[in-house]
Amino acid sequence: MLSLLVASGAAFAQETGSVSARKTFIDYFQPIPPRAALTKEAWGADNVLPRDTHNGLEDLKNRYCYWDGQILQGPDGRYHLFASRWDESKGHNGWMGSVAVHAVSDNLLGPYLDRGLCWPDDEGGKGHNVTALKLPDGRYAIIISETRPGTVYVSKSLDGPWEKLGPIVTQGETRARASNYSVMVRPDGDFMIVPRAGQILLSKSGILGPYVAQGPSIYPEIAGLEQRNLEDPVVWFSGGLYHIVVNSWSQRKAFHLTSPDGITGWTLRGLAYDPTRDFVRYTDGTVNRWDKLERPGVVLADGHVVAVTLAVLDVPKEQEKGGDNHGSKVIVIPFDGAALDHDLKPAAAAASAGSK
Repeated sequence: MLSLLVASGAAFAQETGSVSARKTFIDYFQPIPPRAALTKEAWGADNVLPRDTHNGLEDLKNRYCYWDGQILQGPDGRYHLFASRWDESKGHNGWMGSVAVHAVSDNLLGPYLDRGLCWPDDEGGKGHNVTALKLPDGRYAIIISETRPGTVYVSKSLDGPWEKLGPIVTQGETRARASNYSVMVRPDGDFMIVPRAGQILLSKSGILGPYVAQGPSIYPEIAGLEQRNLEDPVVWFSGGLYHIVVNSWSQRKAFHLTSPDGITGWTLRGLAYDPTRDFVRYTDGTVNRWDKLERPGVVLADGHVVAVTLAVLDVPKEQEKGGDNHGSKVIVIPFDGAALDHDLKPAAAAASAGSK
């Protein structure tokens, strides 16, 4: 059984902003400098207009829906975004047949140019829950899950070609864990996966595993996270702490957790993002309120989060029927992770002292 710190109900209310103005993850999002003039001449409901169609990854003609989205910077300074894509004509449920794609930009915020399928000769490029990371040996890896078993592709270059390395292996029953994989290399060199179900899985034998669950899901034992229909975790290490942002699909909100070792002591820090809050905003004050904000990803630079990617949809999923004026894209929002880590220094110091 994991030894978890439990936030009280009052502390949870305070951290989510319902009682006080205490800062949480959502308060560190920064205004978006537009890459093009904000326009109403774009697909989408009024709540996402006007917007910068050059931010992130989108199809201006709305032929494709985009989802997922993980950004890595290459040695040449370009930014590479790995995402999933499907025909908008199939509606949002077209995600079940999505393909993994590679997009490139000279600017972190975009626009990202879709360069096509990552592995066109492997099941027609099929891939969902697309994420990516740099491996300790200098190669790059793309991981997919959900519509296919958790699988890893590798390449010496972010431009490919991508070679199937193999399936991810976990001890025990695997299918329940093969969804919404978030993968990182820990400072100690171990590979760590947090799947949709919320177990902490560690491998000492490389990215394919075998991964060993360190206990049951961490979510049920954290007060305030019970029965919240959690999915889409993203995990990273910064400021001396392990972090998870996890989305509640039923509430359309996400929550921020930290741990001193990435295994035990997970603490609820409060609200990460919320579509009813004005946090997707431009430098001129214009606000976009996307109906769905899912599949968070983080971009790290100099040890801190500098941007957050989100897969966004302008209307409820059941209203995106295909062949209409609705769709999804990947947005990129600047984030002051240095300030977040600074403000969490007391927690990181306490955790470090407690481990000695």
